[in-house]
Parts: sequence; C-alpha cells; structure tokens
Amino acid sequence: MSGRTVPAKRSWGRADMHVPDHDRTSRIGMPEAVLCSPKSDGQLAAILVDHVERGAPTLFTRLAVDRLDAVLAGASVDASAIDHDAISSTAIVGGTLTARPGRVAIVAAGTSDQAVAAEAARTLTFSGIDATQYVDVGVAGLWRLEARIDEIRHADVVIVVAGMDAALVSVLGGLVANPIIAVPTSVGYGVAAGGSTALHSALATCAQGVAVMNVDNGFGAACAAIRILNLVEAS
Repeated sequence: MSGRTVPAKRSWGRADMHVPDHDRTSRIGMPEAVLCSPKSDGQLAAILVDHVERGAPTLFTRLAVDRLDAVLAGASVDASAIDHDAISSTAIVGGTLTARPGRVAIVAAGTSDQAVAAEAARTLTFSGIDATQYVDVGVAGLWRLEARIDEIRHADVVIVVAGMDAALVSVLGGLVANPIIAVPTSVGYGVAAGGSTALHSALATCAQGVAVMNVDNGFGAACAAIRILNLVEAS
C-alpha cells in the first residue's frame, strides 16, 4: 500500500430515490422538471413529498390521470397541493414561476395533436410565459390558418405541432419571420404511424432555419423557446 488516502464515496441515497438538482436554474435558466412515466408510483410519491416540503415550483410531466390517486396516496399529500391537467398529463406543484416578458404561439395542425401542444403550453405557463394555443389550423383547410396568421406573427416564438406529414411546419416556415420550433407528433396511420414520417418531413423542410424537436416532445419545444427568450431578455 502506498499510504495514499482514498476519498470517501459520495452518498447518493437509496437506489430507488432521485437526486434533486436544486441548482439547475442558476446554470441554465430553468428549474428541474420531473418526468413521471418511467418511474414507479413509490418513486413519484417520494419525489412529490420532497418538492412539496421544499415549496419551490416544480413541473411534473407525463403524469397520467390514472396514476394520480396512487401517487397522492403514497405521498400522503392532498390533491389540492397540485394542479394537474389531464390533457397535457402535467402537474404543477408549488405554483408557477414569476411572470416574465415574451409571448409564444403554439400552433397545432389538428385536435389530435392537442395533448402535445398542451404539454408545451403548460410548460410555458409554469415558467411564467404567455402562451396561446391555435388548434386545428392544419393544411387540410388553409383558410383556418389564414384567419389566425396575423395573430401568430405577433408572437416572439412559434411552436408548430403537427403529425401525419407535418406539412404545417413548412407552410408556417415560409410565412413567419420569428423563430420556429417544430414538434412532429406520433398522430397518424399507415406510413405515418409513430411519427417518423412527420419527423422526416420536418427535418427535410425547405423553410429556412426551422428547429426540429423529437417526436411528441412538447416539453422540449417549450424549453427551447425559453432559451430563446432568455437570450432576448438578457440583451
């Protein structure tokens, strides 16, 4: 033995517990969010207790309504402690963040895309950012988009949510000057099933400068919009 001192291993808690990232806001301008779908009810209950006790605003994503009762029971937390939205499968604990400048338009091609659009909207609302949804304005009836295009152009950032062939992404990319973030969805059938066609279409768009998120990632699109708005606010 060389006599060298071996540093003690850092304790990370039990294997079924999370390690909260309380300093994320200071690093990247956004707090930690909790992705619920892969976690057990017991894990979510423990995480919920931690965040309720801290009292800091927290967003829980992909929390299906049929799991809510079990998680609340496991945490011994009253339902009034959280604001759950069934359409977006999100829950807000501890209230929202301080309101701040910026407006985001969330444009959904069809009502079938609403869950993904709602996830983006709830993420922005939680973050204190004004978000307006425009639902069912896809290319099958362009008159619906034409009726709202002037409102959409007034947004600082535009999130486009579309399944099937995601043609709305290219259409808006040629009509709107402000940053556009595309979210292909898994809505569709046949070759469009699962969202791969929408994803490839969005990636292959000839509209200049469109950013593309992963399939069904409304949360990620909202976070991308927040990063853009953070830069605008800092300038």
